Amino acid sequence: MVAKLTAAERSAALASLPGWEAVDGRDAIRRKVKFADFNAAWGFMTRVALLADKQDHHPEWSNVYNRVEILLTTHDCDGLSQRDVKLAQAIDRILTESGN
Repeated sequence: MVAKLTAAERSAALASLPGWEAVDGRDAIRRKVKFADFNAAWGFMTRVALLADKQDHHPEWSNVYNRVEILLTTHDCDGLSQRDVKLAQAIDRILTESGN
C-alpha cells in the first residue's frame, strides 16, 4: 500500500520542488512548462512517458503546441505520495538536461 504524505511531508516536498505548485481542490502537484516548439514539447513528453512507465507511475497531463501541463497524484492512496515526489524530481532532471 502506498502511503499518502502528511501535511508536513507535503510542505517539505513542495519546498524542494521549484516550479511545482499545489493544485486547488486536489491533493496533487502541478507544473507548467513551455518549450521552443511542438517537437521539443513532444520529445520531453516521450522521455517522461518512458520514465513513468519504468516507475509504473503515470502523470495526468496535457499538451497544446509548445506547452505541457503535468499533474501528479497517486490514485492508490487518493493523494500525494512519495511516488509523486520521486517522479517530479526525475521530471526536473529531464528538464535540466534539455535546458528548460
